[in-house]
Amino acid sequence: MHTAHHTLGPLQTAPAFGLAFRLRLPLPAQPNRCVVLLHGVGGNETNLLELADGIDVNTLVVFPQGRLQLGPQQFAWFRVAFTANGPRIVAQEAEDSRHALIHFVEQLQAAYGIAPSHTVIAGFSQGGIVSASVALTAPQCVAGFGLLSGRILPELEPVLASKDQLARLKGFIGHGEHDSKLPVSWAHKADQLLNGLGVQHTLHLYPMDHGISAAMHTDFVQWLQTLE
Repeated sequence: MHTAHHTLGPLQTAPAFGLAFRLRLPLPAQPNRCVVLLHGVGGNETNLLELADGIDVNTLVVFPQGRLQLGPQQFAWFRVAFTANGPRIVAQEAEDSRHALIHFVEQLQAAYGIAPSHTVIAGFSQGGIVSASVALTAPQCVAGFGLLSGRILPELEPVLASKDQLARLKGFIGHGEHDSKLPVSWAHKADQLLNGLGVQHTLHLYPMDHGISAAMHTDFVQWLQTLE
């Protein structure tokens, strides 16, 4: 399966992209598609290299760094407080990151000659949250999105794309049944919302806490292969 040993390239900070990012090495000579993988709150762009294992060598795999710095090598897409009534977010930061990521994906596609129909955005926890935000509001940018131990923000409702626009989008939901950070009810809510929007998707639940298990990794990579 793994013909190449993958590493991360240097942090790139080209102003046109709006976000700092790293690329998986070795780079494909002619990438036939692009997968953008987003880290969770308090993480950084190096966290999800292992998630790229098994993704085809001709795929450009991109790891952006969150816009907000929380500490040394700790970044986020928006600030969030976990309260007794569930997560409370700084909505404007989430909205700014959504716009920044849409622009970032468009810049990647232009720079590497990759069509939206061959582009997927996915992430872990908060990275999955903003991946869903991009896909459900700008489905013209991507073919699919992966929500790994994340949720879909209720705050998105006013800016969701129309059912017609969402008809070609595909989604992957993976969640731990014992998730202590974002309870599994969020996965069921996401499933119901996507059903209501007519978005084709798969829902996978795992006997684990908040994380990415080997089984989730395998299912996600297999799902990516079905999009080709």
